[in-house]
Amino acid sequence: MTLENYIRDIQGFPKEGILFKDITPLLNDANATKECVKILVNGLEGKQIDKVIGVESRGFLFGMLLAQELNAGFIPVRKPNKLPYETISASYDLEYGSDTLEIHVDAIQKGDRILIHDDVLATGGTAKAVCELVERLGGEIVQLNFLMELTFLNGREKIKEYPIFSAIKY
Repeated sequence: MTLENYIRDIQGFPKEGILFKDITPLLNDANATKECVKILVNGLEGKQIDKVIGVESRGFLFGMLLAQELNAGFIPVRKPNKLPYETISASYDLEYGSDTLEIHVDAIQKGDRILIHDDVLATGGTAKAVCELVERLGGEIVQLNFLMELTFLNGREKIKEYPIFSAIKY
């Protein structure tokens, strides 16, 4: 099975000049979703994971499935004012603007081994912000996992000090 066959290109979303990689066809196919989880888990062989972070919002989808497969806790990292408890935040730039992410202050205990999962590695700004949050709370980043990587945007450079796995590279 080729996962790329389940990714749809949407021109001009969320704004003109962006070619958006839509994962909804992948999510709509149970076998493709299972294969994707299998590929993402295989990239973690021999690594102990205590908690999986899913980055808002598409990172929640496979992040939760990965946490379940790895028998790990799940931590949502969200945009401002979406989490109900006390949070810390980090701001970042993306290819079409800037944003901020938040995490609960008690989500990570010192020494927790963390897998960060998001749907796409683009410019690396989002991933770098999440790494900052994890380290501020005392977590140890085991790996960053991505369903897709847009290699032409060189996002890997911003997070090169961490192990990175991408299931699909464009």
